[in-house]
Amino acid sequence: MQRTSRLKNQGFDLSSGEKWIGKWNGNPYKIIKKLGEGATGTVYLVETRAGKAAVKIGVNKASLTSEINVLKQFSKVQGNVLGPSLIDVDDIQIHGRVFPFFCMEYLEGDNFLSFIQKKGMEWIPILMVQLLGDLDQLHRQGWVFGDLKPENIIVTGPPARVRWFDVGGTTKIGRSIKEYTEFYDRGYWGMGDRRAHPSYDLFAAAMIILHGVYDQRFEKPSFTQGEGDGKLFLMNKLMEAPIDKSYKRVITQALKGEYSGAQLMKKDVMHAIDTRPFHLSYPKKKTTDMGHGTHRKRSSQQGSHKEKKPSYKVEFFLTLSFLFVSSILYLMGQWI
Repeated sequence: MQRTSRLKNQGFDLSSGEKWIGKWNGNPYKIIKKLGEGATGTVYLVETRAGKAAVKIGVNKASLTSEINVLKQFSKVQGNVLGPSLIDVDDIQIHGRVFPFFCMEYLEGDNFLSFIQKKGMEWIPILMVQLLGDLDQLHRQGWVFGDLKPENIIVTGPPARVRWFDVGGTTKIGRSIKEYTEFYDRGYWGMGDRRAHPSYDLFAAAMIILHGVYDQRFEKPSFTQGEGDGKLFLMNKLMEAPIDKSYKRVITQALKGEYSGAQLMKKDVMHAIDTRPFHLSYPKKKTTDMGHGTHRKRSSQQGSHKEKKPSYKVEFFLTLSFLFVSSILYLMGQWI
């Protein structure tokens, strides 16, 4: 609540229909709606000469500089599909005060978990292969995403394509992580530091898989209640997860920081896909337990996914084929 009040006091509570012209570049903007707000500013969906876009208005110029630099860095990566394209950087005058903003591509789609809920659990490893490929490119540019979580991953398409939505936590390798969300943070679980390293992102990627499997975030037990430390609790949750052991091995290595790079984790995920389909396998005694809503709900969700399968199976297999071909071409490029 304090953060929201602070942003409103700074003049960010803009309403639908409000218009302005950039102070230096003269580009016109019209507010459609607010998309969200965070530590560095507020994001709005706007109308521009070229169509819809997203604008982030910051508290001060320094708070946005890092994000702008990251988006510029993304534009140098071949294909430029990592995050939204940077369109404009300028200032806006509100109630006699000047605030910095930048305009970026508006990505339309579902966030990671919403997409999984609609399409089915078998999409988790497919999207992970895409995500890990993008992380590999980002790490090669000297950056770590930092605040990697489902809310910051948009799936556009069809065909389904992972894109990053908010790059505010992106940090230079070797520095301290700027922003993080506890559930996806290895420091919170006592499984590593908060130093920007590729393994930090890979830990978060593994936690995203677990979030998808359990369909919820789970809290670390309180040390005062004698329920064990965070690391032991987390590894037990992994062991209890109703997924094949080939995927558990990948997640285990990512959680323990045993992958030196995203490409290695990607390779293992692809091998797991080739070995065994990704699906939830609950013990019979749990799937037949109707006394509590948890297992009954999960079983119902699985049935829903099966019914939807025919409507998107072509997209699923085309996406899978594309990923394998892209990986082969990528590896060939590394050898040449």
